[in-house]
Amino acid sequence: MFYLSSNLFENFSNCWSGYIPKRIIIIFLCTSALIVSYADRSNMAIAIVYMTKEFNWNHTIQGYVTSSFFFGYITTQIIGGALTDKFGGRKVLSIAAATWTLFTLLTPISGRINIYCLILCRICLGVGEGATYPCVSSLISKWFPPEEQSRAISAVQVSLAGKVFFGYLQLLVLFGPLFGIFYGRSVPKEYPGISKEELEWILKNKSAVCSEENFGNYQSGSREHMIIDDGNRVSKGENDMLLPKNQISSRPHYVHKIPWKLLFSRREVWAILLCDFFCSWGYFILLNWLPIFYYEYLNVDIRLIGIYTALPYLSCTIMGSIVGYICDYAIYQLKFHVLTVRKSAIIIASLGISIHLLLVTYLAKTSLEGLLMMTIGFALYSFKVSSYLVSHLDIAPKYAGVICGIRNTFGMVPALFGIALTGWILEVTANDWSIIWCICSLFYIIGAAIYLAWAGGEVIID
Repeated sequence: MFYLSSNLFENFSNCWSGYIPKRIIIIFLCTSALIVSYADRSNMAIAIVYMTKEFNWNHTIQGYVTSSFFFGYITTQIIGGALTDKFGGRKVLSIAAATWTLFTLLTPISGRINIYCLILCRICLGVGEGATYPCVSSLISKWFPPEEQSRAISAVQVSLAGKVFFGYLQLLVLFGPLFGIFYGRSVPKEYPGISKEELEWILKNKSAVCSEENFGNYQSGSREHMIIDDGNRVSKGENDMLLPKNQISSRPHYVHKIPWKLLFSRREVWAILLCDFFCSWGYFILLNWLPIFYYEYLNVDIRLIGIYTALPYLSCTIMGSIVGYICDYAIYQLKFHVLTVRKSAIIIASLGISIHLLLVTYLAKTSLEGLLMMTIGFALYSFKVSSYLVSHLDIAPKYAGVICGIRNTFGMVPALFGIALTGWILEVTANDWSIIWCICSLFYIIGAAIYLAWAGGEVIID
């Protein structure tokens, strides 16, 4: 986690002297929360292979079981983000973690009762997990200066692959919520023992991002800059669009009123929402159906399915961590425009995963060839962590939690219908996986095209 600082030597010096930067603790807590939540939701993708053999489920029933989680997950996205921006991430995340922990422990019991209890338990698990990522996104917007936000987002995003270590993380399922309550804080000023230097670094650089020196990197072609000041909407011209210095650090920590109408009126926000909608189709199909694809299409030994499923996500973890470095370096050292970096990242991600899904469909002859192509595709797909997944921090950092919640809600729609629809398509086409991966590839390309057309790279709502 030391890479999150702009000065690596300074972090080592601080730790050697006994001081650990508090934002490292915060990102560790956020990452741990996401690892556990993803492990709790995605373990069903592996377990259902065995449950199908035991209970003789067809593809349609498999689709119902795996998609049921998302009917609960979608219900708490927006409200979770709004509550986080209003009351702080620590309280909301702790409640959410306690909820999903309870229903994770109840899942094996419900599965033995009947399928209806299992589906209900998965829905309740989704309700608990729905607020998780909006909480984390809001915490990052408050704890990390712009120079470190791509790396912070990449750290929590690639934690998806932490399900590789699920067996080791069972203790975190029980103690993670309590650990967050005692050691986490919603904003830097609330953290006891935070050094003056670290606090100044976080707050000073948040205001400096819109200074005259750095503003050239944040132009998206828009000639308006929308400011929310004491509830009033003000439109500023290109010459007076800069925020006053130190303005961010002098404002209240939490928002009192969310400008819903303004949020939904901006194309930059819709670029994020629609990109996530289309990209989430392939994401959730892979998350829930990849183990079954290995088992049925590539004839992978059932004992090796866990390893085959984990390796692509491991490549995504490793590459994703590097991607955050690359993008922050390109913006703040090489002085590339933010929008140039974000658009380049989505192109690499969407083309990378789409091409390799098609290669697996039409060229892979053995399970090892399929695994290699999937692993490369996932590694390239990790570039998404520095594209639309961080854009809400570029355009509206103050409302990062609620925008993230809205984005995830849009992204849940494909999960609600796409996962179950995949089971139905496989049922009526006699397991024609080429249709599934072609649809996913098409949606990845559509999502990227929308983002390229509408995305923004400057603060438009504050």
